[in-house]
Amino acid sequence: MGRKWANIVAKKTAKDANNSRIYAKFGIEIYAAAKSGDPDPHANQKLRFVIERAKTYNVPKHIIDRAIEKAKGSGDEQYSELRYEGFGPNGSMVIVDTLTNNVNRTAADVRAAFGKNGGNMGVSGAVSYMFDNTAIFGFKGEDSDELLEYLMDKEIDVRDILEEEDQLIVYGEPEDFHAIQEALKEKGIEEFSVAEIQMLAQNEVTLEGDDLLKFEKMIDVLDDLEDVQQIFHNVDLD
Repeated sequence: MGRKWANIVAKKTAKDANNSRIYAKFGIEIYAAAKSGDPDPHANQKLRFVIERAKTYNVPKHIIDRAIEKAKGSGDEQYSELRYEGFGPNGSMVIVDTLTNNVNRTAADVRAAFGKNGGNMGVSGAVSYMFDNTAIFGFKGEDSDELLEYLMDKEIDVRDILEEEDQLIVYGEPEDFHAIQEALKEKGIEEFSVAEIQMLAQNEVTLEGDDLLKFEKMIDVLDDLEDVQQIFHNVDLD
């Protein structure tokens, strides 16, 4: 799993090069989460999760606050969470999570991104069964055995804890995300390189040559779409 974590960090680092786009996407996600429930993150678990994710991408506090204030206002803009699944070149699989106020536009844009770059969009469930929904935390640490014992004392089961360079990586059940995070914070861990719920591929494929170029172009086009929030795939980009 370590390589999968490394891919997530690499993706985050690459995205950091285009902060304005990242901030805009998180602004919409925070607004939608706040609008769908209580605008107070202490009373809205979904909103709290999005804010915690935003912090790992260094989204400024004023952008988070502005999105929440907008949700408190009289605006009636409604967003829908939609997932699209499809295939890229040579056995590659892609999951695209979107947040949209125009379903027809988003569906057409995602379908075009697949079709014009060597892929094709599938039906719901076409590839997601080959992925595991997983809570992932990365942070500076040294002793995985001690951390595992600590979490067990808290009656929190995790799938795995790996040491990767100077990081400890915790893989857990998605429904335990907040419990794991709170336990880690109680242990004094405040900064996370990753604090995500990700769809991790059960098996990865390696692409080469034109297949790899087409796949990378397809992912770039999808990522540039304003309605796309997250992309998961099974290609080893190491």
